[in-house]
Amino acid sequence: MKITLAQLNYTIGDFAYNTKKIIDYIIRAKNEGADLVVFAELAVCGYPAHDFLEFDEFIDLCEKSAEEIAKHTFGIACIIGIPIKNEQSAGKDLYNAAYFIEEGNVRNIIKKALLPNYDIFDEYRYFEPAISFNCIEFKGKKIALTICEDLWNINSNPLYISNPMDELIKQKPDLMINIAASPFSYLHDDERVETLSKSAKHYQLPLLYVNQVGAQTEIIFDGGSLAFDKDGNLLDEMMYFKEDFKIYEFTDNKLQGLNPINHQIVPDIAQIHDALVLGIKDYFDKSGFKKAVLGLSGGIDSAVVCALACRALGPENVMAVLMPSKYSTDHSIDDAMDLVNNIGCRHEIIPIKEATDAFDNMLAPAFQGLPFNIAEENIQARVRGILVMAMSNKFGYIVLNTSNKSECAVGYGTLYGDMCGAIAVIGDVYKTQIYQLAQFINKDGIVIPVNSIAKPPSAELRPDQKDSDSLPDYDQLDKILLQYVELKKSSDAIVEQGFQEELVKRVIKMVNSAEFKRHQTAPILRVSPKAFGMGRRMPIVAKYLS
Repeated sequence: MKITLAQLNYTIGDFAYNTKKIIDYIIRAKNEGADLVVFAELAVCGYPAHDFLEFDEFIDLCEKSAEEIAKHTFGIACIIGIPIKNEQSAGKDLYNAAYFIEEGNVRNIIKKALLPNYDIFDEYRYFEPAISFNCIEFKGKKIALTICEDLWNINSNPLYISNPMDELIKQKPDLMINIAASPFSYLHDDERVETLSKSAKHYQLPLLYVNQVGAQTEIIFDGGSLAFDKDGNLLDEMMYFKEDFKIYEFTDNKLQGLNPINHQIVPDIAQIHDALVLGIKDYFDKSGFKKAVLGLSGGIDSAVVCALACRALGPENVMAVLMPSKYSTDHSIDDAMDLVNNIGCRHEIIPIKEATDAFDNMLAPAFQGLPFNIAEENIQARVRGILVMAMSNKFGYIVLNTSNKSECAVGYGTLYGDMCGAIAVIGDVYKTQIYQLAQFINKDGIVIPVNSIAKPPSAELRPDQKDSDSLPDYDQLDKILLQYVELKKSSDAIVEQGFQEELVKRVIKMVNSAEFKRHQTAPILRVSPKAFGMGRRMPIVAKYLS
């Protein structure tokens, strides 16, 4: 039996596009001699569809797509992920399911049991868990088909009598196939390989695993579909961050012609780079936009975002707006222009002194006798926000937000100013990682100006201002943030690691106090195990650790 894994990039709710893509790959697999072609979890509608799943019409369109796909399964079978209606009177309205289609008909329906309900996942909101499990019989072989988490947890789960594979193994399957929508984080590829390897070894069955690839707003899928032998040895690893297509020969209960290989060890920062480029590209492609605009300050954050955008969209489609103020240094303008010249993007220089002076004069009576403070600083940031939004409205550009995760965490940014934008490119990348990312971008030649990397970071909203005037050293800050945000450690636990108690409590207070800002910011491309946004849900008004 020849089995194809089709690792594809889907668009949520674009049934015509997804259906055509699936059919095209069925035809390709058939032409190349495959007997079965396997697509990812919820491939028909795209993942995650969120509350689109509550619309009857959306589910009906999924079924119509499946009917169209079935017309092309003569001489070849396929497995597609699809949401289906729960016809029982009790429980949730839907199942997260897979169709096994052969000779134009749905021969088997497999339903997911272990529904993730953590971080970015919210499947139990929509789906009923499966309670019965059966293998698929095809060409004299039994296939244990599971959906994502149903193979990830090989230990007993307290919510169920047993895991799906514990039931399926009793039917003596010859092969495991797992279809998934497994999101990227820079730690997850290693975890994924280790977990699936253990599953193959535990059940003593060869395993084919197919993931999807591509970005769906803030969630990025990295692909990396896998093949294992019955002892858990990795036999093949498909491309990351790209569509891919592989045919495997399954004979004598073995995946033939493959020898054990080592998992591709890719540095975290290289993965983050590729994920962000894909995230930008798909956000624009799937939204129907082509051109981006951002404020370019001469600092490292906006320089990195500009470079990533140029790699994703092409420099001809990126507009960098330099907006010097009376506090901007000459080297900041020079650094910004060096970047523009290095990457060849479009640019405009629009000084903001005239606009900020107008606001200062307008507010002078109301502010009479009061010293210059954050109010005047934020006016500068908001003037810049107005300018990039004006460029967006006039020319159809989409604004890229350039705030990093350290700033997002502690609220070091101005609402309706530098925090504006349609997508936050580096909002899940700590400042210390930004420096690593800049160095990675420069690995084949200078793109990010050396001075943008070397100089102390500054918002330049007052004379001689530096980030360190308001924030702890980024090396210390980021380590504390990692412990609190990603690892969810208490202040006492963080202090026990050697950090000063006063500093830890100050940082945690800043994080909690800035929640209202994060609720009003752009979606953040997720590259870590715990990003701000849909995967970290915190109340705005609360007293815990405040």
